[in-house]
Amino acid sequence: MCGIVGYIGKEQAAPFLLDGMSKLEYRGYDSAGIAVMEGAKIRLEKCVGRLEALRAKIAGDMPVGTIGIGHTRWATHGRPCDRNSHPHADSSGKFVVVHNGIIENYLVLKEQLIEKGHVFLSETDTEVVAHLMADLWDGDFESTVKKVLKEIKGSYSLVFMTEYEPKKIICTKKDNPLVIGLGEGENFIASDIPAIISRTRRTFIMSDGEIATVSADGVWVQDINGTPISKKVFVVNWNAEAAEKGGFEHFMLKEIYEQPKAIRDTMTGRVDKETETIAFPELNWTPEMMASINKIFIVACGTAYHAGIVGKYYLEQLARVPVEVDIASEFRYRSPLIDGNTLCIVISQSGETSDTLAALREAKKLGARTLGVTNVVGSAVARESDQVVYTYAGPEIAVASTKAYTTQILAMLMLAIYVGRLRGTLGEARAKELVHGLGLVPEQVHELLENVDQIKVFARQYASCEDAFFLGRSLDYAVALEGALKLKEISYIHAEAYAAGELKHGTLALIVEGVPVIVLATQSDVYDKTVSNLQEVKAREAVVIAIGFVGDEVLKQHADSVIYIPKTDKYIAPLMAVLPLQLLAYYAALTRGCDVDKPRNLAKSVTVE
Repeated sequence: MCGIVGYIGKEQAAPFLLDGMSKLEYRGYDSAGIAVMEGAKIRLEKCVGRLEALRAKIAGDMPVGTIGIGHTRWATHGRPCDRNSHPHADSSGKFVVVHNGIIENYLVLKEQLIEKGHVFLSETDTEVVAHLMADLWDGDFESTVKKVLKEIKGSYSLVFMTEYEPKKIICTKKDNPLVIGLGEGENFIASDIPAIISRTRRTFIMSDGEIATVSADGVWVQDINGTPISKKVFVVNWNAEAAEKGGFEHFMLKEIYEQPKAIRDTMTGRVDKETETIAFPELNWTPEMMASINKIFIVACGTAYHAGIVGKYYLEQLARVPVEVDIASEFRYRSPLIDGNTLCIVISQSGETSDTLAALREAKKLGARTLGVTNVVGSAVARESDQVVYTYAGPEIAVASTKAYTTQILAMLMLAIYVGRLRGTLGEARAKELVHGLGLVPEQVHELLENVDQIKVFARQYASCEDAFFLGRSLDYAVALEGALKLKEISYIHAEAYAAGELKHGTLALIVEGVPVIVLATQSDVYDKTVSNLQEVKAREAVVIAIGFVGDEVLKQHADSVIYIPKTDKYIAPLMAVLPLQLLAYYAALTRGCDVDKPRNLAKSVTVE
């Protein structure tokens, strides 16, 4: 997730920008840059790598000026390199912009601008915005920004500078955070509060569609029609460490609550709500190509492996392709049957997981076509796969994966719909139904996360238990696997997930009085059987916590407690059902006094075999 910092006032901008950007390093980034109004000209300095590289580059020749913007980039379009780093300028250098988010229609706009003679230097979507400013310039800064906003589609936080009006910075946002900090004779802009907390605690949060014109003397906020907007100022009372976590106690909790945005970002440019269709412009697969695929392998480790199991259900049921899911560390050692008609999908949050990379190389050696699903642009998985689908979750700091998992299963569902339509195995009406449901997910996830008191109570009640069991059938079983992993890795409670139909084949021996059993019941085609399995464990006096859809009265009759999730399609349900499991694990770990963000013996990215 990229970081934005802006300053306008009486002091030198560059030192503040660098300091503010350093406070956003925890968010993860691959390059950094600043733009400062130096005299009558905007001076850009940027480079790939850590902030130290940028500091070294300008050491002894710091830009001089009291107005500037800075950016730490987490790559989404274009590999990490100097020319793809922000800020970006038009060909004349008179218009400069920094941007968090994704411009969906940048390719169309870029082609139009190239036809007009604009020369692009980067591979990014952001550079289009700077060139649009130049192309649409009408002599007025605010007016031109509004024209640009009417042309672009996507999610963004945007901050603009121009040499034509050197005493103003203009910023706006849609679906990405932006904060204004208020000072005396100076004002600040940031994507997150830690960047400005050392200089001011008087802030306000920008809302979608608002445009702020920021000068040293004040901030003017309006909508795109010019209607003034009055903003309520609040005083931040967090310390610097809490500010990095957005006021949350831990990064894991912050990342759980970032899931509505992560889901929205992963759908951006791929889900067309108007036509209710799925597109993957980065793939350009054809019906002929997909018809030739007779088998798919999904290979991953840990949480990504669980996302792969969900993906197997999606691809087999919607695209009607046989799918095998392998733990990456086992894949190479079983001589998998692969040929040129095999597609191997490798899933990795970091894109650097050693076992997954080894499996990818083995699949390529055996002649398979390969697809990487990863969160990190320019990672080894992205470089070495034939094609790549990015999950725009932004960086995860906590070791236990949350938003990376939900965006992985979202990517797999979108991929299955896309492939199903290409292969003709998924009807148009059913595909539209699924895409419509996906469009509702970010708000439904937000709604679910606003009502967690019941989960906190369960966590406190059962955190002293040393064993817990998760049950589900079909897709619910795949989600149960992830729920059990979350609980064991951060609370150290021994937790196991079982396919509910396997109870009588051994698992019932472990069900005793008082043991907590979490039963997922969101899959309509196996619902009655799941309820029967629930009754089996209740008969052994287990404590049953069920997870089902709002309005399910049957579960209420048989379970001790029910956690309700918003009603949705059975294929979309895994995106919802996993959230209570993440929160249950988090609050159980909190109750037990565990180090939530850094559980014992574990690392974020496993880069050795």
